[in-house]
Amino acid sequence: QVQLVESGGGSVQAKGSLRLSCAASGYTYSTNCMGWFRQAPGKEREGVATIDSDGFTSYADSVKGRFTISQDNAKNTLYLQMNSLKPEDSAMYYCAAGSLSTYCGGVPATLYNYWGQGTQVTVSS
Repeated sequence: QVQLVESGGGSVQAKGSLRLSCAASGYTYSTNCMGWFRQAPGKEREGVATIDSDGFTSYADSVKGRFTISQDNAKNTLYLQMNSLKPEDSAMYYCAAGSLSTYCGGVPATLYNYWGQGTQVTVSS
């Protein structure tokens, strides 16, 4: 089992920044992919950014150039630096981990085995 706990969400004005953190514990060595997903009311959960065990990253087109995913293996912590935030970035953000036999990014969220409880991000115009 892997436990994931997100933090860092909040309310910010457009063009502002936030950094999300995800503390992982448990059998983290059993996973090779970690990522951030988000879900707005009435919408499906979508992938935002992912990173694999070699540090290869992928991003949704909507966040490229604005968001950066990173991980601190010594601290077992995943981060998402979000800059130039837009109102359409408002959503519940989830940290996820999984053991995938394919690329970490651009895959259905259902392939990820472990999920955090989520942290709300609200961007006002």
